[in-house]
Amino acid sequence: MTTSAAAPTGSEGAIAGDGAVTDRLVEANQRYAAEFSDPGMDARPVLRVAVVACMDARLDLHKALGLQLGDCHTIRNAGGVVTDDVIRSLTISQRALGTRSVVLIHHTGCGMESITEEFRHELELEVGQRPAWAVEAFRDVDQDVRQSMQRVRTSPFLLHTQDVRGFVFDVKTGRLREIDPA
Repeated sequence: MTTSAAAPTGSEGAIAGDGAVTDRLVEANQRYAAEFSDPGMDARPVLRVAVVACMDARLDLHKALGLQLGDCHTIRNAGGVVTDDVIRSLTISQRALGTRSVVLIHHTGCGMESITEEFRHELELEVGQRPAWAVEAFRDVDQDVRQSMQRVRTSPFLLHTQDVRGFVFDVKTGRLREIDPA
């Protein structure tokens, strides 16, 4: 396994490492800003829900969940796992910004199922320093959702742990499958 991502080739190779992608994003923002009007919202999500999900580019969470701008807080990371930083974000979301519900979303075909904690060792060999963070890789997506639900439910920092539900998003069908916490 390599710790460095391979550059895409062919038609997908249009994304270069020379800043062209960032330039394209900045140009898109300029077009967006030209027509932007302040919706008059504050940072408190209308639905009082925080969604924790994988960063996988195939998950269009707002569209998949029927959400609009301002409906939820969205916290994303590799695997959608509940880490200390996710607990930190959820704590701020609940205590300072009023959320009451937590939705956890992992997905089929997740890259976190194909790597191991050995990734940290490989990074250490490559760069000369071992990362302080855990990879949080997993083999069983359903079990990892259960573990994530348990981490939320048992956190002493979170006020609202009654409405915590976990799901696996199927990247082939777009459907959510709820995971029984037991």
